Amino acid sequence: MPEYPDLTVYVEAISRKVLGAALERIRILHPFVLRTVDPSHREVEGKLVTGVRRIGKRIVIALEAELFLVIHLMIAGRLRWESPRSGVPRKIGLAAFDFGGPNPGTLLLTEAGTKKRVSLHIVRGRSSLDRFDRGLEIDETTQGEFVATLKKENHTLKRSLTDPRIVAGIGNAYSDEILHRARLSPFKQTAGLSEQEATRLFEACLSVLHEWTDRFRKEVGFGFPTKVTAFRREMAVHGKYGQPCPVCGTPVQRIAYADNECNYCPSCQTGGKLLADRALSRLLKGDWPSTLTELEEMKSAGRLNVEDE
Repeated sequence: MPEYPDLTVYVEAISRKVLGAALERIRILHPFVLRTVDPSHREVEGKLVTGVRRIGKRIVIALEAELFLVIHLMIAGRLRWESPRSGVPRKIGLAAFDFGGPNPGTLLLTEAGTKKRVSLHIVRGRSSLDRFDRGLEIDETTQGEFVATLKKENHTLKRSLTDPRIVAGIGNAYSDEILHRARLSPFKQTAGLSEQEATRLFEACLSVLHEWTDRFRKEVGFGFPTKVTAFRREMAVHGKYGQPCPVCGTPVQRIAYADNECNYCPSCQTGGKLLADRALSRLLKGDWPSTLTELEEMKSAGRLNVEDE
């Protein structure tokens, strides 16, 4: 799922292309993508773009008359900038936004896969934006506000960082990277955060998100993002299961759940303890290994196949 760094660079690239230009036409290829009926997509045609911003994991294109296009890319949604009135790919194309102006072009909205979760809302009035994600924007808050918000309810750090109602713009990938940078377990409860741990977590949020945003800016330059992915070779732990932690060399571990997984370094984050994978915990019950040494011993004894992990 595109997160803060990707979305920030998307917003900057879209702004360079369409700010001040007229949205001449919207082509809706799949009706499911448009989640609102009033105002209609015909009502926004011909309006000038007055701004582009991010709200949480949503991209907002502001138009004249206080009309707004609100796009949520979910997991597999992507945006592409093409030549004016470009055709839309039949299998993955959802919608096309044709812009005029001195540098006309078409913004394509696509989604790979079959689940079709991407959404487009067309809304009227600034107050209508209040119903979308309103978690803390890490650049607009203090450490005190950040910690107080985390501690309002007691959740794991992983859940709190990825909940858009708590912290805006962070998802599965960058929560892994942030927690690794902060040297904190993804299962640590927010209520148990010490002052020192809270400081490390807040600083890690800022440094990880800013570093990756700057990296993407340099990659894109004055072009348009074309390689938006949750898995980057330079990441420390996310998507790096079994590979050595870049800090200590310990093999990165994972916790699989639903359609996702959490990646962490036992040595850097959990004091050498393995966090229980739900599926394997149910299978192994009391035999779940508590350390990497026990895990390797189980593999050597044939009690746990590598493929099962």
